[in-house]
Formats: sequence, structure tokens, C-alpha cells
Amino acid sequence: MATFQFELVSPEKLLLSRAVEMAVLPAAEGEMGVLPGHAPMIVTLRGGIIAVTEGGQVTERLFVGGGFAEVTPERCTVLADDAVPVAQLSKAAAEIRLREAEAAYTAAAMDTPEKRDATMARLLSARAMAQAAEAA
Repeated sequence: MATFQFELVSPEKLLLSRAVEMAVLPAAEGEMGVLPGHAPMIVTLRGGIIAVTEGGQVTERLFVGGGFAEVTPERCTVLADDAVPVAQLSKAAAEIRLREAEAAYTAAAMDTPEKRDATMARLLSARAMAQAAEAA
């Protein structure tokens, strides 16, 4: 099976760097599968799960809080705002993050559209994290 180089980088460290068969990304427009030979593009990521396939099986599931991905035919580099293996997600931490995001969104009701959009993105990311923690 053909592979491509996949790298996942968070502000703290390089989390993953190896040849994989496929990666499914939580793109802003919806789930996006990346295979070897993919058309070049840069996409915005929303909060959600990246699933990495090797040897015909999903070998990694990582929650990302958002970020960007650069895709070329030979490589996919994800620059994540934050990233945590799904198995390490804490339901309690996810619930706290969700409550904080809901409070920030409510407080931003009278702010500029840009600030409201930013708090909505944070709220949606927190909801995705809570759902991933429940499923883990």
C-alpha cells in the first residue's frame, strides 16, 4: 500500500511523524480524507479527531482543538492549536473546557462579529472534545 509522510505538530512538540496510508482530518468544511497523491491544499481544522491509518487499520486517534493542515501529494503537515491522544482525554477536563467556552460565548453576545465567531469556534471545539472524551 502506498504511503505519505504525516506530521502532527502542536505548539509544545512534534507529536507524530511517520509514513501512513491515510489520515482523516476534521476540516472546517467537514471530514477530509488524505491519501498519497492528494492535491495540494491548505485547510483550516475545527475541533475534532484525526484518525491515522497504517496497515489497513486506524492506529492513532488524536483530538485537535483546531489549526491548519498543509497537504501535498507526498506529505500532510498538521499544525494543531492543541492535540491529545483520544485515550488520554479527561471527561472532567472536557466538561470544564465546555463550561468555560459556553460562558465566553454568552459574554460575547454584544461583541463584534469577529469576537463572536472566535468564541463560537472555541465552543464548538469544546463540544467536540467533550464528545470525544465520552466515546474514549
